[in-house]
Formats: sequence, structure tokens, C-alpha cells
Amino acid sequence: QQAEMTAANAGDIANLGFVVGSKCVAVIDTGGTYAVGRALHQAIRRVTALPVCYVINTHVHPDHVFGNQAFAVEEAQFVGHVRLADSMRRRGPNYLGALQRDLGTAAEGTTLVLPGLSVAGIERIDLGGRRLVLRAWRTAHTDTDLTVLDEKSGTLWLGDLLFVGHIPVVDGSLRGFIAVSGELKHVAAKRAIPGHGRAIAWPAAIIPQEQYLGRLLADLRNALKARTPILVAVETIPCDREDQWQLVDRFHKRNVTAAYAELEWEQ
Repeated sequence: QQAEMTAANAGDIANLGFVVGSKCVAVIDTGGTYAVGRALHQAIRRVTALPVCYVINTHVHPDHVFGNQAFAVEEAQFVGHVRLADSMRRRGPNYLGALQRDLGTAAEGTTLVLPGLSVAGIERIDLGGRRLVLRAWRTAHTDTDLTVLDEKSGTLWLGDLLFVGHIPVVDGSLRGFIAVSGELKHVAAKRAIPGHGRAIAWPAAIIPQEQYLGRLLADLRNALKARTPILVAVETIPCDREDQWQLVDRFHKRNVTAAYAELEWEQ
């Protein structure tokens, strides 16, 4: 869903899923709390008794990784971007503190479970007649972004490298996010699953995101050329196609702030 984690939604806001092969199961993201991860694990058990062999995290944000603990009962390998483990170590304590503060009892049992298997480029894993292609990307939405392509169904799991409805969020690099968005369009897939929101046809799904990020880049470069102070830029740079996006008030100004700091070194 297009929302921040709250006690009301119990941290269940991200797209989670699993792929079943003839030998085992791969989980793709685990949710924002132990309870969400446990519900996902129970859903898998209603479908298959095959073991979970891989738990794949698409990036560091807590709504995608804090359900990992629910899969500790499985002899699974936890998988992520080559920088994910370090990022979880650095950010995890603050994320966990905020989770406990904001969600209260809904956060009970939630702990950090770091990946043991890292992906630096492209890796392929076989679930038994079902192969997944894992790809680590340069810094974009975050510096830990990983995609998963299910070759059999043509489904591309993008995590938060794709925003549909929810305004794109820059927690890594604006220039990198634009570059990666362009590269992603060349990935052959039938459908895309964003980090939040519905599955959607690919690659047309990424066009609105590219437009938003491209306009933000152009506006910021113009502001920096005019020596516009950051506080003025934050208040005056508009959100491109604002009526198409949700959570604009929460994230657009944050994007301007983050990207301003990145781009001012170009000048």
C-alpha cells in the first residue's frame, strides 16, 4: 500500500512474495515486522511444504527486511546486495528504535537478520525448474538496490527501484536513480512488481518515475546555477505532475534536499 509504517497498518505496507520451484522456495522481501514476516511464512505453508532456500531482500529499508526473523526457522540463505549487510548494521539500530516507538506492540519479536550471501553483479539461483536472476545495481533509490527476475513467468521484482502511485524517493543518488531507471527499461520482462502498489505492465510502468526524476534534476540544476539557497529551493521547486503521486507532502521536499546536496558539487 502507499503509506508509511504505522501502528494502524502494523508495518505491512510493502509488496512481498515468493516463487516456488520443484525443490524449494525463494522469498522476495519479508515485510516491516516479525509478525508480517510470520504471516508471509504461514501463507507459503498453505501453498507448499517445500523448504524455503532463499530469502532475498531488495534493499535496506525496514518495510522490506524486518520480517526476516520469521524465516530463521528455515535453513535458508539470506541474500542481498553486496552493500546490504553493512548498511543494515549502520542503519538497523535506528530503524529498530523508530519501529518500536511508532508501532508499539506490533513490533514485538522484530530483530535484524543480515544477509549471508551477497550479490555484487548478476547471480542466478535455481529453485528446481525455476531460475531467478538477481542483479545488484549502482546507487539509485538506495545504495543497496537489488532486482529479481523470474525467467519462467517474466516477472520482474524491482523493490523500490520502481514507484507506482507513491512518489519516488531518493535515498541514494538522483543521478544514479535516473541512470538505473533508463537501464532497467532494457530488462526483458512481461510485468513488474514495484515495492508498493499493484503489478503493472513493463516497461511502460517506469515512464512516470523517469519524468519526475528528470524534472527534479533539471529544476535543481537551474536553481544551483542561479545560486538559489537550499532552503529556498526546497520551498519553491515544484513536484512534477503532483496530482499523479501520493505522499508528495512527505517526500518531495526530502528529495529536493537530498538531491541538492548531491548536485551542488557539480557546480
